[in-house]
Amino acid sequence: MIAKLKGLLDDTGTDWAVIDVSGVGYLVHCSARTLSQLGEKGEACTVYTDLQVSENDMRLLGFAEAAERDWFRLLTQVQGVGSKVGLAILSALSTGEVQQACSSGDAATIARAQGVGPKLAGRIVNELKDKAGALPGGGMAGGAAPAAPVGGASADAVSALENLGFKPAIAARAVAAAQGELGEGASEGDLIRVALKRAAS
Repeated sequence: MIAKLKGLLDDTGTDWAVIDVSGVGYLVHCSARTLSQLGEKGEACTVYTDLQVSENDMRLLGFAEAAERDWFRLLTQVQGVGSKVGLAILSALSTGEVQQACSSGDAATIARAQGVGPKLAGRIVNELKDKAGALPGGGMAGGAAPAAPVGGASADAVSALENLGFKPAIAARAVAAAQGELGEGASEGDLIRVALKRAAS
């Protein structure tokens, strides 16, 4: 899978950009925030990507930051959130605002995004609060176990545990505990190894 593109900004539209990588132009669909950070045409740029494949479509999504890509992956795991809605949310809100809204159950903030009604916004915050609930300083309201922070090795480790059949909340808590034990610089492999022991216990 294509994880990152580094090249020249060839062209842009309302929700897409073409990145020229050694003469090959990649069409990537982007949030408004990402498009605003890519720079001017002809300038060097880097986008983190996610490839989405359906029965009749294949599209590459591009993000200025890995954290935005990780949030897009989380959002599109929610029923009713496709790539278009996911990008709309990340166009209307920063990743920090999305994280705060989910952790505090603030569906009204999520509903500010185009195409997101109150019912869908409520479903998003309910399903993602266990993953996004880490407050500044590492604690959580009510003394619950901390959720794994979104982005980087921890997000990949959560995804790996989910692929192994663990429920999202259990996977997030196990990875958060593993990161607390191993420290912020822990590799994805080490996080998975320790989190597996935690999740299975």
